[in-house]
Amino acid sequence: MKISTKGRYALRMMLDLAKNGQEGYVSLRDVSERQDVTVKYLEQIATALSRAGYIHSQRGNSGGYRLTREPDGYRVGDILRATEGSLAPVACLADEENVCPRSGECDTLPFWQGLDEAVTRYVDSVTLGDLLNQHK
Repeated sequence: MKISTKGRYALRMMLDLAKNGQEGYVSLRDVSERQDVTVKYLEQIATALSRAGYIHSQRGNSGGYRLTREPDGYRVGDILRATEGSLAPVACLADEENVCPRSGECDTLPFWQGLDEAVTRYVDSVTLGDLLNQHK
């Protein structure tokens, strides 16, 4: 499994908003400068995060983006899934139900299930608040 730049930048953007959004909305231009990511790419990421209900936007001079809840209310896994989709290591585990015709006889399936469970358990055990506190 490899997390794309979209997922990595989404996590960085959310952390940036957590650090800098106590006073209100944060402009994407400011996030772009601090994170060295283009505003255009951040706009794409912001759309996905906004659709997931993780950030709120406001237009105007004092506008920008802010988190919709406290940093401890965001699991890293949820942020990654909002931008990456499934984090499953193999396609047959990407959906709720494994519809692979070989799933009943696949000798490697237990390994992939274990890996999927380990990754999910880890990414869902870390919150944005944990990352914020770890950085201080």
